[in-house]
Amino acid sequence: MAFVNIYFSLGSNIGDRERNIMEALRLMDEAFGVHYSALSRLIETKPMGFSGGKFLNAAVLYRIFRPEGSAEEAALGILDTVKSIERSMGRTDPPEYDSDGNRIYHSRIIDIDILFYGKEVIDIPRLTIPHKGIAERPFVMVPLLEIAKPSIRKAFPEIF
Repeated sequence: MAFVNIYFSLGSNIGDRERNIMEALRLMDEAFGVHYSALSRLIETKPMGFSGGKFLNAAVLYRIFRPEGSAEEAALGILDTVKSIERSMGRTDPPEYDSDGNRIYHSRIIDIDILFYGKEVIDIPRLTIPHKGIAERPFVMVPLLEIAKPSIRKAFPEIF
């Protein structure tokens, strides 16, 4: 039986931010059928790229059974799962872009991003893994460094 380590970043800057993150983790546990393997501490950060309330951020590692099919198909299934969790928690803002194609960010009840899917590099229209800009985002790197296994650090030295 093959397993895959999947790292996620979680953030919230609306409402009870800690409760939002804990609820997202509960829903992820339920969806993946397993409790997470590692969870960073929660850190508070200022929003990056827009004005809004401070975020609580965390990184989490899940070790799940690797589904049949390609890594791209499996990762897209994971993406659909976490986006469904975001919507179930009340996130309604679809991705928005300016005229130059740059993402416009807003406050959000929950944000769940896939940082790594095993040691795979995926670059398809709906998903890029490793997640873009990880190394330039302290709100991702600080919690990620707390839980990153040596294998992921070795696979992506340009990030770590």
